[in-house]
Amino acid sequence: MIFDTHAHYDDHAFDKDREAVIASLKPAGIGHVVDVGASKESLPRVKALADTYDFFFGALGLHPDEIGDLPACRTFIEDGLHDPKIVAVGEIGLDYHWLVHSKEEQIAAFREQIEIAIANEKPIIVHSRSAAADTMDIIQEYYGDGTWAGLSADGRAIVPVTKTIHTGDGETKRVLTNAAGGKKFISPGIGHAMKNKGIIHCYAYSAEQAKIYTKMGFLLGIGGVSTFGNSRKLKKVIQQVPLDFLVLETDCPYLAPEPHRGERNSSLYLPLVVKAIAEIKGMTEREVEDATWNNAMKLFQLS
Repeated sequence: MIFDTHAHYDDHAFDKDREAVIASLKPAGIGHVVDVGASKESLPRVKALADTYDFFFGALGLHPDEIGDLPACRTFIEDGLHDPKIVAVGEIGLDYHWLVHSKEEQIAAFREQIEIAIANEKPIIVHSRSAAADTMDIIQEYYGDGTWAGLSADGRAIVPVTKTIHTGDGETKRVLTNAAGGKKFISPGIGHAMKNKGIIHCYAYSAEQAKIYTKMGFLLGIGGVSTFGNSRKLKKVIQQVPLDFLVLETDCPYLAPEPHRGERNSSLYLPLVVKAIAEIKGMTEREVEDATWNNAMKLFQLS
């Protein structure tokens, strides 16, 4: 069975045939789908899909382009998290490509939604585009165990040197100094002990950064991009990261895999992603399906 951890069947692209498409999923081996909120308009649609279909679950949150509506949506998100069919807060994060909202506004909203997730013991689904360093810093702050693994401006991991100092109030603290001489006090984040932290959706950064995220306990969302001929960086990530940290996703109606690139995506195309991962990792498609299914079930506390 296949678990699609990130879909948008609430999107208007499915308005004409949504019921028919969803009806086709189970017979094709799609066992579970998480429909993911992104905007004020989408949130009630996500919840309705989760309530209507037994194999659908929902995530509630605002995409960084939509954070202007967070004050109006916060109560709906928080109340929705009490529903067992709502399994995560997402998609939330940072998008510095279009900068619909300023970096400062996005960071504040990202923090606010992370804190909602931690308070409700829910995993997060993270959108990050052109924002590698800030995304890593914020997630490290909330979910890290006190081992700092910051990133430089170009997204490369900084190798820190640890020093112990004694403060004036009698406490002992650790200071990490990077190659550029910067210093940062660290302590475990408020979410570091959570067993089910979240997914870095549509993972697009380096294998080096992937290892930092997985060390913290985050999973990486792998979708149609893994089938693209020019996705060398992602293929390196898939090759190097253990299968225990990968989950499948479509982001439908977007990012359809080859040979359907440019078409409306759906969970029906996920076997192509399974095949790509299996070929990269030198294992069977059944092994990929089983492992990614188990990873998602555990993350969303469905098993």
